[in-house]
Amino acid sequence: QVQLVESGGGLVQAGGSLRVSCAASGRPFSSYAMGWFRQAPGKGREFVAAISWSGGNTYYADSVKGRFTISRDNAKNTVYLQMNSLKPEDTAVYYCAADDIWDPANYIIRGMDYWGKGTLVTVSS
Repeated sequence: QVQLVESGGGLVQAGGSLRVSCAASGRPFSSYAMGWFRQAPGKGREFVAAISWSGGNTYYADSVKGRFTISRDNAKNTVYLQMNSLKPEDTAVYYCAADDIWDPANYIIRGMDYWGKGTLVTVSS
């Protein structure tokens, strides 16, 4: 089992940048693939990005490709999502997630095994 706690959300103007973080505890962090999802008001959950155990592989939703970067620091048990060129449509609660299996093509469909409680990112126009 792993516990996930997000931080770093807030209010930012369109075109700006923000980095959200997720601290993990429990089982060894390097044994998990990690990901970020988001849920905008009135909408369903949306996959954003994922990163493999070592950080050597990443996978992004088309909507954020080229603007967002996922990374991890296994020594700090932390995964990050750097968000640049933010748009009002990026406004959402951002959730950190973890999974025992590296299967990014299916995260979009099934989600991941473990979830944090989320952090709100609001992008003003």
